[in-house]
Amino acid sequence: MIFKETKLKGAFIVEPEKREDGRGFLTRTWCKEEFGLNGIDMDLIQGYISHTNKKGTMRGIHYQVKPKAEAKLTRCIKGSIFEVIIDLRKDSPTYKQWEGFALNASDNKILFVPEDFAHAILVLEDDTDFINISSEKFSSEFEGGIKYNDPVFNIKWPIPITSVSDKDLSWPDFKADK
Repeated sequence: MIFKETKLKGAFIVEPEKREDGRGFLTRTWCKEEFGLNGIDMDLIQGYISHTNKKGTMRGIHYQVKPKAEAKLTRCIKGSIFEVIIDLRKDSPTYKQWEGFALNASDNKILFVPEDFAHAILVLEDDTDFINISSEKFSSEFEGGIKYNDPVFNIKWPIPITSVSDKDLSWPDFKADK
């Protein structure tokens, strides 16, 4: 696996290495030891596959706070997505900065999102599937969110957003004192 740290310290794009032959390929998507060698110490606790029918659908921006803060791995397995992460670590030099990543089924890349980051996924193609695996169970009482168009972050989305859940539209404007 090749680990490439993003501009947001502690977040990585992981490029699994394929072993191919006439039957197809095999690629490792998780190895606790290899992640540990790159400063990532996490146990995988819960995972989801998400299917989205229409491009332009927004999922997020979500996060969980301590004691249920979670790290995540995301991989697109069909179609394509644009995943945005936001650093919410108050002591970080990249606090309140965001970065976006295009992931698709054929690039085989995985995004590692550390604890105390928010993340969102904008679906770029109809009929898209992605996997999220996290270090903590979902806990609604520790959940937080940010509106996709919050002026504090001024995120530049690559395509128009055409569908957002009522819940994701209801988040209040971000306040730095959270």
